Amino acid sequence: MLDQIDELFRQQREAWPLLGKGLVGLSEAKTRSVRAAGSDVLVRHIPHRVASTTAAVDRESIRRRPCFLCPENLDPAEKGLAFGATHTIYCSPFPIVERHLTVVHRDHRPQRIDGQLETMLDLAKELPGYFVVYNGPECGASAPDHAHLQAGSREGLPLVRGVAGKTGLATEIYGLRALQFRGDDRSRLLDEIVRALAILSSVTTKSPEPLCNTAVFHEPVAGWTAVIFPRSKHRPHAFQTGELTVSPAAIDLCGILVAPVAKDFERITGVDVEAIFREVTIPEEAFREVVARLESGR
Repeated sequence: MLDQIDELFRQQREAWPLLGKGLVGLSEAKTRSVRAAGSDVLVRHIPHRVASTTAAVDRESIRRRPCFLCPENLDPAEKGLAFGATHTIYCSPFPIVERHLTVVHRDHRPQRIDGQLETMLDLAKELPGYFVVYNGPECGASAPDHAHLQAGSREGLPLVRGVAGKTGLATEIYGLRALQFRGDDRSRLLDEIVRALAILSSVTTKSPEPLCNTAVFHEPVAGWTAVIFPRSKHRPHAFQTGELTVSPAAIDLCGILVAPVAKDFERITGVDVEAIFREVTIPEEAFREVVARLESGR
């Protein structure tokens, strides 16, 4: 499949001007490292991400616009690659990482992790060197009305370094709390993730699914690593006040914080990053309850 992805990018870069522009934008992006809670986080200035970062995702705004992930609304030059029975892979025209993909459900249905976990695991296995992410409908998804995933190269991804060698369900990296699941048994891993999501919904009283972002990657021998980032809110206070134009989604929580506005990129500190991550993710007391219930089998 990697050869097919490479060919898709080659063809689309030539045929689809918007993608070509986005790839140039990524090549010109500025990146710097900051220390947040003892770990390195990359802050990346990509001006073309401002529309996604600031996207209006309230019901009325969604109702008024056409769905930009439905086939009938795509640019005629945009082409995809079928994956499994339900999804199509497209090149993201607004990339954050190399080989950034949008993996879109063929049916217009609300963004939900239920029904897409299997695709996440299968895609991660098919794409060595990539990571696959899910943004909840209130946790950074700019298209909460259409089920989709994202994927991209994980080269240099802070999350991979952050969880390396860590054992147990609970992990804390660069100021946020997360749940991690590992293994090469697909069925068991799916069961564990589904159970964790159900417990998160119960503890946070949020349904039909808890606020969360999820990332998955696969190694040939070790199998899958799945990380769930339980959320408490969509956007930080600094975004609401206009102090910082940052709105963390899954890739941000994987350690690449997008700062589409130049002044924010220049002045954001590791202390800011840690505070933002702690604010938008689950509080410690609720997190400990989730972990305790997972470990006790309740």
